[in-house]
Amino acid sequence: NWNMDKIIKMDKKNIEQIEKILNYNFNDKSLLELALTHRSYQGKNNERLEFLGDSILNFVIAESLYKKFDLLPEGDLSRLRSQLVKSATLSEIGILLKLGDFLILGEGELKSSGWRRPSILADSVESIIGAVYIDGGIIASNNLILSWFKEKIDSINPNDIKKDSKSILQELLQAKKIPLPDYSIVSIEGEAHCQHFKISCSIPKLGLSIEGEGSSRKIAEQNAADEVVKKLINEA
Repeated sequence: NWNMDKIIKMDKKNIEQIEKILNYNFNDKSLLELALTHRSYQGKNNERLEFLGDSILNFVIAESLYKKFDLLPEGDLSRLRSQLVKSATLSEIGILLKLGDFLILGEGELKSSGWRRPSILADSVESIIGAVYIDGGIIASNNLILSWFKEKIDSINPNDIKKDSKSILQELLQAKKIPLPDYSIVSIEGEAHCQHFKISCSIPKLGLSIEGEGSSRKIAEQNAADEVVKKLINEA
């Protein structure tokens, strides 16, 4: 049902719909509109709000974990936060909130179904957090974030903490006093909304270079690091 009419800015009905979904009424409606305006649309966009929202989100989740797990060390708290605050989780929230129905996109993103792209949805969740913070303060943004993450925070188990492959590889190399690996893009295939990355993880001192693949650069880097870790452990 998407067409060029979607480039028209939000009307009163759309604003009321998204406010109902968020369970928050903006004093300044233009902040909500800005939070949903992608950089592909001409004029002001939501990137600055996204920057602010990302910081607030990390703070609120960090504070919640700090209070919930009063005996956990800093490293474990950081890993718990990373499990919660990640692009996949944010894009899931964006889908649940149906943000794609309200995003203000440029013509190119409309033609490539940008309203479905996980990265755009995740960024818009963060920009909404930033907009709510400016509009209603830290209590309003805190309530919004916890309404989305409370169930995940309640159910997260520190015993399930697992270091990611890049962290494990970094520790293995540091223990051997070997410089950190270099991650470089080998190839990127597919349309903008459905890309496939191939990344090389190289450790020159060991004469080692192994590739990993994934639907994002981050995932491909982790997969490449995982293969390197397996090789180093097997050769130990």
